[in-house]
Formats: sequence, C-alpha cells, structure tokens
Amino acid sequence: MAKILVAMSGGVDSSVAAALLLQQGHEVVGAYMKNWINEEGLPGDCPWQQDIIDARSVADHLGIELRILSLMDAYRERVVDYMLKGYRDGVTPNPDVMCNREMKFGVFRDFALGQGFDAIATGHYARIRQNAEGEGVDVLRGMDGNKDQTYFLALLQQEQISKVLFPVGELPKSEVRSEAERFEIPVAKKKDSQGICFMGNVKMADFLKHYIKDQPGDIVTVDGKVVGQHQGLHLYTFGQRKGLRVSSPVYGKAYVLVEKRPQSNELVVAFDELDTPNLYASRCQVTSISLTHRPLSTAENLSAQPRYRCPSVAIKLLEQNDNGSTMTIEFDQPQRALTPGQICAFYDGEVLMGGGVFQQIDYSS
Repeated sequence: MAKILVAMSGGVDSSVAAALLLQQGHEVVGAYMKNWINEEGLPGDCPWQQDIIDARSVADHLGIELRILSLMDAYRERVVDYMLKGYRDGVTPNPDVMCNREMKFGVFRDFALGQGFDAIATGHYARIRQNAEGEGVDVLRGMDGNKDQTYFLALLQQEQISKVLFPVGELPKSEVRSEAERFEIPVAKKKDSQGICFMGNVKMADFLKHYIKDQPGDIVTVDGKVVGQHQGLHLYTFGQRKGLRVSSPVYGKAYVLVEKRPQSNELVVAFDELDTPNLYASRCQVTSISLTHRPLSTAENLSAQPRYRCPSVAIKLLEQNDNGSTMTIEFDQPQRALTPGQICAFYDGEVLMGGGVFQQIDYSS
C-alpha cells in the first residue's frame, strides 16, 4: 500500500483516479491546485470556486482528505510569464505542456514528496510501466486513442515521471464515465473542462489583449496586395483560417496565414494548397529537447506528433548538437503549418520518448 496525493480538479477523470486508487487499497489524499482565479476580470468563465466545491464533494463522498494548495505565484511565474513572453516574441507557446512540466509534475510533485507521499496521481490518459532495461519507467499512450494525452507530457524527464500514477490511462473515456457512476461520484455527469490550463473558458485572444497592447497592421497577399487589417501579430498563428476576416476573391478557396513579418508588422496570407509557400514543410529544427530517459539515435524508427489531436508521423533524425538539446528532423510526409513555439512530441511506437519546441522550419524541403 502506498501513500498517494491525487491532483483533483473537480472533474470526472481525477475523481475516478482517486476512487480507483482507494479501491486498490492505497492511502489516498486529494489536493486541489489553486493556480488562477482571474483577478484581472478577463471575459470568460474561470470556475475555480465551483471546481473546489466539486472536488470537496467528491473527497467527502470517498471519505478522503482534500487539501487546497495555493500555487498562484508559481503559476504566474512559470506558465503565464512564459506564455506572454512567447507571444511577444512572435511564437505560439503551449501553456498546457508547460503547466504539466512546471506545475503538476514540478511544484505539485515536489510538494507531495516533501510531505512524505510515495507518489502523485493525476487523471491523465496515459500509462506508466517499467522500461525494458529495468532502470526507470516509460510513458505510454493512453488506451483510448481519442483521449490520449501523452503529447502534453512530452517535456517531462525521468525524475518527474518516476513516482507518478495514471489510474485512468488503461480505460476508455466511456468506461471512466461508467466507473464514475459505479462509484456514485457526485460529478459523474460533469462535462470535461476546456480552455487554457487552469484558466477555464477564457479565450486566448481576450487573455492576450489584456496583457499585450494591440499593434494594428496590414494583411497582405504573397504578392504584396493589401487585403485587410489585423490587430496585432501576437493574436494570430500560422495555418490559421478562421478569424482573419479577409474575404477570398476565389469561390471555394479560403485564405490562410503563412507568414508574420515583424519588421513591417504585416501578416501574409495565401490560398490553402499543398504548394503554397511557407505552409507545408518536411524538415525542421526542434530545440529545448527534453527526453524521458535516454538519448535518441539516428538509427531508430521514430515518429513525431507536431500538435495535439493529429496523428504521429514517421521521422528521420538527421542531426543533433553535442548535448542533444537541438535536433534537425525530417517528416516522411510534408506537414501543414509547423509552428515555432509549439511542441513536437517524439515516440517509439506507443512509448513517449520526449519532445521539444519547434524553432526553425525549412520550407524548401
């Protein structure tokens, strides 16, 4: 029997995780991470108060203690500041991946181990197993391919995953819902949360407008024709079609964002086609590499997932620098809108090997 601190969000997945661990005979304590309360009054729904009520009702139902951990300062420093810096620098950061690395499997994990817990548990759809070498653990894709969340764990290292449990990772979402009903969990019918990690249903555009001043400029075609106006380069991302507010002169063809020009403060649009310049690429550089437990080899059969909810694609590892922090990879098939600042997750079959941040995209490949 282990003493486990479960990150309880007030949602179904983490509630079932706690119930399953109790059923297995573990000593379980719940903890709600209070990271963001929307003190700035941004438009949208940040339901932290209701989430605490829901988490407490589940804890009371299960007969376990619930602790409220105020981690707002760390969240602002490690996640919010990272996110704002990325947008100011002209890239598109991924706050959910950083929240996992810095908060759930960083600050929260460190707190748990410092309090004498043997491990932490979360409601992620992922799996943990001893690796073949017997020297650590592997993270595997969740059994429910539609809910697999290993992409969001791509920047974790071995130390961070060595004392972690994912109780619902072996189950499809439908069965998790059934288990919630079986355990008579009060939030069994609660909808899954959406939006930025821990911020609730706050739109990214509203969030950015609060912190970064609008800098209007022209939207132009690749041949320089002005076709519209934008409110700031930071509010748009590569490959974007919706929200450009630019009418296409050709019926059935939509404009897509293919380039940002910081010096002239212009957005460049073109038609969404395979041969459109700066839209599809096979070769790119990935930096800030984080690996789960061992270096990657150019001889391995690896795949990469360039964004959440897209299939992983076979890649070739072409080269890497001496310390392995930067790699050049080539996808077997051209990928649409590879975006600087976003996360690239590496896999060997169903095993998550690590990940990094897209830095340079080679559109000549």
